Parts: sequence; structure tokens; C-alpha cells
Amino acid sequence: MKRAVLKNFALSAAAVLAMLLVWTVACLIVRNDYVLPTFGETCAEMGKLLAESEFWTAFAGTLLRTALAFLVAFVLGVLLALAAGLQTWVRSFLSPVVSVLRTVPTMAIILMLLLWTTPRVAPVIVALLVLMPAVYASTLAALDEVKAEYGVLARAYRIPACKRAFRMYLPLAAPPVLGQAGSVFSMGLKIIVSGEVLANTFRSLGGMMQEAKMFVQMPRLMALTLVTVLVGFLLEGACLLLYKAAVRWRK
Repeated sequence: MKRAVLKNFALSAAAVLAMLLVWTVACLIVRNDYVLPTFGETCAEMGKLLAESEFWTAFAGTLLRTALAFLVAFVLGVLLALAAGLQTWVRSFLSPVVSVLRTVPTMAIILMLLLWTTPRVAPVIVALLVLMPAVYASTLAALDEVKAEYGVLARAYRIPACKRAFRMYLPLAAPPVLGQAGSVFSMGLKIIVSGEVLANTFRSLGGMMQEAKMFVQMPRLMALTLVTVLVGFLLEGACLLLYKAAVRWRK
């Protein structure tokens, strides 16, 4: 077990070093800070950002929007997957709806929502529409596996549908669903920030990126991007801990 952990850590560290090497080589080729700042300049600018109250206000706003979109999408996706897992007609009804939500261009949705809502609300709705199908699909797949293993037993003992859903299927399907939650959460952060950039949301990381782009402040733009990436990694790590806790509880 320890050897596997060390191997994974070494591979992750090697991947990070490889990306830093590519960044450094690109900077040496470009030789223009207005196009691509160095890693050192980006880290220095990040230090300045962390000392600004404006940054923390924007960070809190973006994180709050991400958490809201994720929670609503997670609850809605799980409930719809439960209904689809228990009733065939619900699955058939939701199938084209989920397919449409997966294929609709994100930018088109944002542009339309900006006409109907505000720059603060539009990114949340877009993230919800993108994340919900992902949660629905992963939950439904996990429920199908549980039903294939325990469905016959549940029907043999004539367990009511409600008890099967919330006391049997959902607890057994929880570990794999939580295992995907980290990637969904980090994807939600990416979508929220992208929506904020397009909507130029006030007091948000995306809004600060748009402002840095307008004034050609590339070190600041790269620093904001790096912060977003690091926060995404932290969110995935936190969800991974929840996943491991759920696995231990199941055992």
C-alpha cells in the first residue's frame, strides 16, 4: 500500500515538473512577458493577489456560486437518477432531456441567460445545467450495478420502492457516486469561472480575469488562472477524502 502511494505521488510530481518545464521552455521561446509571463513572475503576482481584500471577496463569490450550483445539481441529479432507476418510463422521459443538455453549447446558454438574468446568476444556472446530467449519469450507472446485484433479492422480499431507494440502493451506490463528485465539483468551478469571464461578473475570479485581460496584465491573469487550478485540485482532494470515508463506512 505504501509503495503504491509513493509511486502515485512520484508520478504526480513528475507530471507537475513536466508541465513547469514546458512552461519554462515556452517562456524562453516567446521572450515576451506581455504574452507569456514566467512561473516566477506568476508566483510573485499570486503573492500580491493573496494580500488584496478584493481578491478574497471575488474568491468567496466564485466559490459560493460553485458550491450552490454543485449542491443543487448533485441533489437534483441523484433524485432524478433514483426515479429513473425505479421507473422505466421516467428513464425514457429523461433520456432525450439529458442528451439535449449535454449537447447544447455552453456559451450560447450564457449569452441567452445574460438577456434574462444577471451576470451573477447566469454562471450558476449554466453550471447547474452542465453538472446535473453528469451527476445523473454517474448515479444511474451506479444504481444499475446495485440493482443487478440486489434487485432480485429486494423483489423476493417485496421491499417497498421507497425503502429500496433510500435504504438499499442509494447507500450501496453512494461510494462510486462520491468518487465522481470531486471531478464534477472541479468542473463546476471551471464552468463558473468561464461564465463569469463572459458575463464580466462583478466581484468574481472570472471578472478579475476579464479585467486583467482588458488591461493586458498577463502575470495577473496567469496568477488568477493558477489559483483556479489549485482550488480545483483542493476540491477534488476533499471529495476524495469523503469517498474514502464512505467506502470505510460501507465496509
